[in-house]
Amino acid sequence: MKRIRLQGLPPVVGPSTRLLVLGSFPGVASLQAQQYYGHPQNHFWKILQALWPDDPLPAREHYAERCVWVLEHGLGIWDVYASCEREGSLDSAIRNPVVNDFAALRARCPHLRLIAHNGGESFRHAKAVRAALDVEHFPLVQLPSTSPANASWSFERKLAAWREAAAQAGIISGS
Repeated sequence: MKRIRLQGLPPVVGPSTRLLVLGSFPGVASLQAQQYYGHPQNHFWKILQALWPDDPLPAREHYAERCVWVLEHGLGIWDVYASCEREGSLDSAIRNPVVNDFAALRARCPHLRLIAHNGGESFRHAKAVRAALDVEHFPLVQLPSTSPANASWSFERKLAAWREAAAQAGIISGS
């Protein structure tokens, strides 16, 4: 059976990006919506709202406004893979992936302080991302996946890890 090659989403980054969150590749719901973390059960957006509880996150149907909100908070969003072959949404089903061009990212994010990998599949490429950015000791962390498939971590436990990374990047007060 021939798999269809899927194309990922463009990065949500800017000059104010200090923390870049790297997923592996958008799931089916995200690709259909053309939105990062588009599955309604994914904890990503809920975690971000919990990091800044006094600044309401725009509604799901206002994705462009959500992207502005993310950038205003010093965040960036992208994926490790630019394209891949996959049936379904699980990382374990990814075949023949092509890694994104991280070398081009450094100029777009001059204040980048930390890269946080959203889950294990993304983190498998941490050394390659660091090499592409041409920074020997650039901080990289693996965060618990916000995916609904990661049911072994409670929301509170995920939030604590994400809060620590956001504090390390200087986009929230200390944890």
